[in-house]
Amino acid sequence: MQELLPKAKKEFNKLQKRLRRQAGQAIADFNMIQEGDKVMVCLSGGKDSFTLLHLLMGLQKSAPVRFELIAVNLDQKQPGFPEHILPAYLAELGVPFHILEKDTYSIVKEIIPEGKTTCGLCSRLRRGSLYGFAEEIGATKIALGHHRDDLLETLFLNLFFGGSLKAMPPKLLSDDGKNVVIRPLAYCKEKDIATFAQMMDFPIIPCNLCGSQENLQRQVIKEMLQEWDKQFPGRSETIFNAMQNVAPSQLADRNLFDFVGLEAKQKAQLAQRIQLVDAFSHPA
Repeated sequence: MQELLPKAKKEFNKLQKRLRRQAGQAIADFNMIQEGDKVMVCLSGGKDSFTLLHLLMGLQKSAPVRFELIAVNLDQKQPGFPEHILPAYLAELGVPFHILEKDTYSIVKEIIPEGKTTCGLCSRLRRGSLYGFAEEIGATKIALGHHRDDLLETLFLNLFFGGSLKAMPPKLLSDDGKNVVIRPLAYCKEKDIATFAQMMDFPIIPCNLCGSQENLQRQVIKEMLQEWDKQFPGRSETIFNAMQNVAPSQLADRNLFDFVGLEAKQKAQLAQRIQLVDAFSHPA
């Protein structure tokens, strides 16, 4: 961590406390970590996963439950990837870690045409490798570094381009039922994480597999949300609150709410009211 002036150090302490409080609240709200859990922290080398590991290590010391942390990095064999940085950093940190080597880079480059978005396939391959490794080492939870902005962006990506009303849940059971995925940074803002990572001077490793890919739909959504926040401060908070305040009867998903059976429900409720009135009008 870089040396900070007194004023900057005060701001850093406030920021760290806020991030730790938000992560702790998310863990508590969604019961993410339980007694005896073995948490595999997926470390990509980016600001989010570095912050996630740092916060979990701090919470581990004060949490009311005991849990184990294991950092795992997936080396995707990208050309020029600095393989020495993460092992050196994690060894100095004193946290148990594994470097998992899988050449997903070649697979992505072979399948995806030049100039097309690589993120979808890359993330699926990465997820499959990490899920399988979690089983191998007996991890009970897989911790990912997605933050509040990621959740909001995914909500609008699915809404605008996928025709579905869903985002990233703070806690998820994988489709095969073998892994529980947690996102302890779900309440944390990306700009806070970016500032914290800079002040901590984490050894950030940029992803050069996909390059800048400025026309990514996610980037467009990110810019839209940022512009909204400039024009209407607090809008992102309101949208995130809406994700936690869902009214199925006010939407149109027939699998989520029984619209077909409304009349039967109405008759049952009316009959119940009549019985209650009769009971009070003609007591035994």
